Amino acid sequence: LGIGTEEAATQVVGRDRHAEFIGVVANLAASLEKFCTEVRNLQRTEIGEVAEAFDAESQVGSSTMANKENPIASENVCSLARIVRSLVIPALEDVPLWHERDLTNSAAERILLPHACVLIDEMLARTTEVFRTLRVFPDRMRANLEATKGQVMAEAVMMALAGKELGRQEAHKLVREAAQAARTKGIHLREALLAEPRISKLLSKAEIDAALNPEAYLGQSVAIVEATIKRLR
Repeated sequence: LGIGTEEAATQVVGRDRHAEFIGVVANLAASLEKFCTEVRNLQRTEIGEVAEAFDAESQVGSSTMANKENPIASENVCSLARIVRSLVIPALEDVPLWHERDLTNSAAERILLPHACVLIDEMLARTTEVFRTLRVFPDRMRANLEATKGQVMAEAVMMALAGKELGRQEAHKLVREAAQAARTKGIHLREALLAEPRISKLLSKAEIDAALNPEAYLGQSVAIVEATIKRLR
């Protein structure tokens, strides 16, 4: 296993490495919880961009609300993460043994170590299954973007304006005013931008449309995702 040998052992091996192990496991558990918390949030009815797999023929979401499809696996992972994190404190408290030989660590470690390993194994298995079978709804993602009537792309418009030698501060001011006007009138940001002479004389309709296209404003996100996947593989 490449574990190596202990070079300075007394009656017992120092418990700092055990505490470090529990800490690493707890950190991994927190990361899994982070992933699954995102799934739970994105599965909420008002967002609805992703959802866990659901067997409509046999799976029950709620004993009272027959319509529900709860992200139960993600909920389980988040719940177990709390248990794993709670193991960090007793693991650290096991480190200061009296005269390098007392056994106050023993009873605690009989719970800490096996529980940490079994729980993180279950969490990894559940999280893997969540993402292997995850349902993704691109149409809802697009609808959510459009729900703001273009407001979500205000930064892109500001950057396009700033590139016209207008300066960032003035560009920000113009876009802020247009966004406020759009909200007040209940119109799309595009209409407000075209109605503002100071903006429309610098940006053509095509340039405004390009700036309001979310697919053209992904930055380095695609490259980051692909690089991460490549590194992990």
